[in-house]
Amino acid sequence: MRPEDITEQDENGKIKDTEGQLAADENRNETVETEVSQETHSEYKIPGKSESRVSYHLSGMYQDWFLDYASYVILERAVPHINDGLKPVQRRILHSMKRLDDGRYNKVANIVGHTMQFHPHGDASIGDALVQLGQKDLLIDCQGNWGNILTGDGAAAPRYIEARLSKFALETVFNPKTTLWQLSYDGRNKEPVTLPVKFPLLLAQGVEGIAVGLSSKILPHNFNELLDASVAYLRGEEFTLYPDFQTGGYIDVSKYNDGERGGSVKVRAKITKLDNKTLVISEIPYGKTTSTLIESILKANDKGKIKIKKVDDNTARNVEILVHLAPGVSSDKTIDALYAFTDCEISISPNCCVIMDNKPHFLTVSDVLKHSTDDTLHLLRTELEIQKGELEESLFFASLEKIFIEERIYKDKEFEEAKDMDEAIAHIDRRLDLFKPHFIREVTREDILKLMEIKMGRILKFNTDKCNATIAQYKEDIAKIDDHLAHIVDYTADWFMMLKEKYGKNYPRMTEVRNFDTIEATKVVEANEKLYINRAEGFIGTGLKKDEFVCNCSDIDDIILFYRNGTYKVVKVSEKMFVGRDILYLNVFKRNDNRTIYNVIYRDGKVGYNYIKRFAVTGVTRDKEYDITKGTEGSRILYFSANTNGEAETVKVILKPKPRQKLLVFEKDFSTIAIKGRGSMGNILTKADVHKISLKQKGSSTLGGRMVWFDRDVLRLNYDGRGEELGEFQSDDLILVILQNGDFYTTNFDLSNHYEPDILNIEKYDANKVWTAALYDADQKYYYLKRFQLEAGSRKQNFLGENPKSRLMLLTDEAYPRIEAVFGGHDAFREPLVLDAEEFIAVKGFKAKGKRISTFDIETINELDPVRFAPAEQPQEQNDDDGEDPDLDPDADKSNSDIIDEITGQMKLF
Repeated sequence: MRPEDITEQDENGKIKDTEGQLAADENRNETVETEVSQETHSEYKIPGKSESRVSYHLSGMYQDWFLDYASYVILERAVPHINDGLKPVQRRILHSMKRLDDGRYNKVANIVGHTMQFHPHGDASIGDALVQLGQKDLLIDCQGNWGNILTGDGAAAPRYIEARLSKFALETVFNPKTTLWQLSYDGRNKEPVTLPVKFPLLLAQGVEGIAVGLSSKILPHNFNELLDASVAYLRGEEFTLYPDFQTGGYIDVSKYNDGERGGSVKVRAKITKLDNKTLVISEIPYGKTTSTLIESILKANDKGKIKIKKVDDNTARNVEILVHLAPGVSSDKTIDALYAFTDCEISISPNCCVIMDNKPHFLTVSDVLKHSTDDTLHLLRTELEIQKGELEESLFFASLEKIFIEERIYKDKEFEEAKDMDEAIAHIDRRLDLFKPHFIREVTREDILKLMEIKMGRILKFNTDKCNATIAQYKEDIAKIDDHLAHIVDYTADWFMMLKEKYGKNYPRMTEVRNFDTIEATKVVEANEKLYINRAEGFIGTGLKKDEFVCNCSDIDDIILFYRNGTYKVVKVSEKMFVGRDILYLNVFKRNDNRTIYNVIYRDGKVGYNYIKRFAVTGVTRDKEYDITKGTEGSRILYFSANTNGEAETVKVILKPKPRQKLLVFEKDFSTIAIKGRGSMGNILTKADVHKISLKQKGSSTLGGRMVWFDRDVLRLNYDGRGEELGEFQSDDLILVILQNGDFYTTNFDLSNHYEPDILNIEKYDANKVWTAALYDADQKYYYLKRFQLEAGSRKQNFLGENPKSRLMLLTDEAYPRIEAVFGGHDAFREPLVLDAEEFIAVKGFKAKGKRISTFDIETINELDPVRFAPAEQPQEQNDDDGEDPDLDPDADKSNSDIIDEITGQMKLF
């Protein structure tokens, strides 16, 4: 701190000695020293006293000066007042604009200069605050380029743009008769302490400010909803308020917590599909601009989180950002990825901090609205009382004037011969004694003086009837005000409804309230990396390009590793990481995955029992080592499989032969083993030594069906709910694919399947379903109708025939379809032919030609609504085929004696 910081000046600007003040400060901090400690004191020289040395304790500096500064910033700069919802700079701007208001626009530069009479912090802060007020489109009527909240473009220079108060502001914000005034910073002008705002302005505009030690962030709310909530509060009804933003978008208010600190809201951009390769962002989150949003999208693309070709910004009056997708990228998945990895979804934490009773308070939005409504009621009552007082004064003087003129008091002899003013006033006062009981207040000297100022011309033109009408009108107006005061709550509610009717149509809700589904980043991130393993050296990573490929992954995935000794752990994917040798299995780890089941057979210790178990790994601590065995030294996994849909296979167990051991080979079905926790010991499989375990037969899922969806954007299946729902699939269920050229085939529901882009229909295969097709036979040159069932098979077959020029006109799986053939050409005059397909032709093989519809010229074939419907489906009989695949078991054709000889021979080799 500089020496001049501790000096004071007298009225003439001369420096005063501050030694006494410093000593007083030192006494207050209980520190009076002549030697200054370098660690805890600051040393100053008093001007004009070079020999003197004083010290000031730093804690005192913080206690007084810093606290004063912090209080000033909180109360006078950053935090809004609860009464009018304005910061001081905003209040001074509006006050200046009211003083300048003549109905015409004023240059912003002029408004800024005028406001500097009240705001001592320079023109830059005033100009910025004025532009922000104008962009909220509520209190200020703007003209010129005021910037764009959507694109982030700034306003033009203050000399080029103009502003005036809006009609809404003039009606609700100002009333000098109910305003509490104070002197401005230099004492030359008066400014309002707070403006008499008769509307919940703070919640309508929102506010954000950072002070010393605290901040305020109140989100804007909808104009009409605030008025409805105010009326509900006045009537004792419940109300709920949610934020509403000019930029639109979606908002999740499940954790809003009524705007109190500690709550939060999630805001999303509005994203729609233009087509399968193009997304359109038409509304953006609050606080973001199209520039910042596009920048976040490009960053996510550079990091490989999403895959896009380019982004076009066509924003003008409305937001229009076009996101062009890369080939083979799902639009549904990209939308989720945009919400997960870009500013298309943000979280906002409100903090409702306001100035009340000259101190900061943390309130809820409901508290602020209730205070504003109560304040509006008080202001309206005060205005009515002031208006009533003014009317009563007018009524009083009108009555007084009437008596003065009608009684011709001004012509009394005593009045005309009065020696001085006091005698004349006394005479008039005596003449009024008879009428004083009828007046609403006492007659004062000032009232009589006012009577004496009436001009003779007015007396000569006095009209009794007109005066009586005026007095009656005054009484009627006073009675009306008395009625409003007696029903002030209803009057206030009518005031709010008047504002809604008058201005509400300009402020529809822009932000749609929704509940957001939680998006798991690992499910929507692009698998932009490949995972490799070097088993010999014990390394895994995405940078081992020359080693063994494992799977595709993303840079935010976790990897699960199982070792032959029975331990496993989960690690973060990296470019290169040492994880150890003897790795049995590794893959991408999905948390909370209850469908991936691990089937394991392990030996306990070097010579212990053999156990069998099934378990899932849903959640673990990263880099922590776990054990699926009992933990005995020398334990080893003898058989391991990872099953993404909980499949339970059958294995063949071959034991090492021992004397008097009868059982040498047996089978074990994993479906008989219950799925338990990963830490369970498992069931005893055998106490004998195991020579070999091999897969005997693939199994089906033991977890029930699995829901499958088809994403047409990428022509792939998924389990994440993207695209068309195909239904619940069991292990043996198939998917039927019908192409537009009449080809069809069936597949399993493996996620690795690829499909053609010209798919006409894709669904769960039902062997009993009857299909009806209307087709043009290129060989016969006629239209045919056929009914058939489709056969399962991975090889493509065609139900239109061998001629590639044959065309499919209509395909339906309706049980009793009705077909309409509309004639054209020379036969256009004929009535359309309506056929009941079930009666027209029987069900035959899909290769059958079908039955000709007509020999006339047919233009179109349409499907009509059926008049009959199929009965409820009956449960299908279970297939007794065990599905055993002999190719899986290399010992399937060997007898027990052959297996014993083979084992004995192998044992002799060792």
